[in-house]
Amino acid sequence: MNDDTIRLVTIGRILRRRWRLLAVLTVVGALAGFGTSVVFPPRYTASAPVLLPGQWEERELLTQVDIATSSSVVDLAAAKLGWRDISRDELRERVTAKAADGNIITISGTADTPARAQQLADELARQFVGFATRIAGGSTDPDAATGTEALRQKVVETNRRITDLADAADPGRTVESVQARTSLEKLRTSLEEAMTKLDEADPANDKAGMVVMGQAARPTGAAPPTRTHLIVTGALLFFLLAVIGHLVAVRMNRRLRTEAEITTALGSALLGTVDVPVDELGDVRAERRAHRSEGRVPWARVRRLLGIDARWDVSAPQRSGDEAGRRIRYRRVCARLLDELPAPRRLLVVVPDGDEIALRAAGQLAAEAEGAPFPTSSSTGYLASSSSGYPMLRVVEVAVDRPIVPDRDTESGALVVLSAGSWTAEELAGLAEACADARHEVVGIVVADPVRARPTRSAGDLPDNAAPALAVRGHAAGGSV
Repeated sequence: MNDDTIRLVTIGRILRRRWRLLAVLTVVGALAGFGTSVVFPPRYTASAPVLLPGQWEERELLTQVDIATSSSVVDLAAAKLGWRDISRDELRERVTAKAADGNIITISGTADTPARAQQLADELARQFVGFATRIAGGSTDPDAATGTEALRQKVVETNRRITDLADAADPGRTVESVQARTSLEKLRTSLEEAMTKLDEADPANDKAGMVVMGQAARPTGAAPPTRTHLIVTGALLFFLLAVIGHLVAVRMNRRLRTEAEITTALGSALLGTVDVPVDELGDVRAERRAHRSEGRVPWARVRRLLGIDARWDVSAPQRSGDEAGRRIRYRRVCARLLDELPAPRRLLVVVPDGDEIALRAAGQLAAEAEGAPFPTSSSTGYLASSSSGYPMLRVVEVAVDRPIVPDRDTESGALVVLSAGSWTAEELAGLAEACADARHEVVGIVVADPVRARPTRSAGDLPDNAAPALAVRGHAAGGSV
């Protein structure tokens, strides 16, 4: 796993180098959101406010909110509406209520059409007011809600009967009639006092009288999430998942990036680092694409179109020296290779299959070894010779998934050329084992780095007497080798 800290520059690199892929995935997410909106049709929500007169505490208002969304109220509204295409359980999920300032409870209902949403909200408000009134009267029975009013009617009727009896009595003619009239008046007074006390003791007087504040307004737009919300959410979700996927991939990347890790995996010494101009890789890639099978060409075109044919998690190539400075690096590798060998001999240059940077470097290294001057012990200069004392190099590409190195024939050793950050420790260990199975000793490792080339200073070969000066220039421009 890569333990490097993920910084904003990493996010910027993803956006810059994978913008085509991110754009395609964003469009796919938008289409997925559109498809979701087609599967789940839009719904509409209407709200009806109910006023609760009197003094109410917050907990009491919350209780009324729970009553408004209870199964008792919803079942009464469902029975009144008579919608057969919606079950009562589903209808309960479409009902909400909340308490607002000023002792107002807003009851909302969601339906497939604006008209149905309005009907549902109005019916819920009416059923809530009726149910709450019955609860305040001490009974949940609808018939009991009219008990107090029936008692009042009985009292009124009794008072009327008392009046009729008082009128029928002989007013003031006999003692008995006077006593009867007095008794009837006392009875009337007692009934009125009893009703007054009953009204004062009734808790419904303080908390009753709920009023539906008008009809619910018919909704003009769909309730969230609308089709636009789903499309935007799908596009944003796919975009974020793509970015997170890139970040997870780079965190889980086990490719070896440092020279020390590469040498440890291959079990050999590092002979040096060479530069490969990125503009020269175009010819190698074109040549390799020409040898691919016809069946893979469409997929390769798609990868190039989306911009995923090149890695994004590598830093931008640095600017290198000129052609002369880069050739000095190759010659130094050849000289160090000669120092590692007891005598010039033939070597295999093993390049992992698919490593275009290493393949270009291996070809240049073989060309330099074939035409390089022969170093002598009697002179510090270089003697030009058509048959140099450097080993003869033969470049072979080896697949890292199932590495097979040619058996030892005229070659008696292997030189591994690869680019950093492209292969894991297991792949390189398998490559080293394949060399050992073919009886080739890994005599050294060369790491190839992509660079941006500067304008060529000289098109010809270096003069013999210019080698020391060019060596100083190459070391200053390219760093240690």
